[in-house]
Amino acid sequence: MKQIVEIVPARPGWYARWRIGPDLTRCYPVTLWALLESSDGSGREVVGVDCVGQWPGADDDEAGDFVRYLFQTPDSGAPEDVESPVMGESRESGPRLQATPAA
Repeated sequence: MKQIVEIVPARPGWYARWRIGPDLTRCYPVTLWALLESSDGSGREVVGVDCVGQWPGADDDEAGDFVRYLFQTPDSGAPEDVESPVMGESRESGPRLQATPAA
């Protein structure tokens, strides 16, 4: 099990790309970065949580669903496969961030 150690806001321009079909991807803006630590203290990792609450490495994450993080300067525009969380639908089977109380 992993615990959230620290959360920081993501700067504009970071996106998480998800594969939603064989030849179809979707990007969502990353809203925060979370530092996760293994409960046995053996490792740490940083994951980005996007604007619809998805994050790679969640227990219910589908294998191969997360593609990568990407950065585009705000003045260069958004990726062409970006989807607004207001306009689009969140994936029901997608991973969701759930805080774990510190022991």
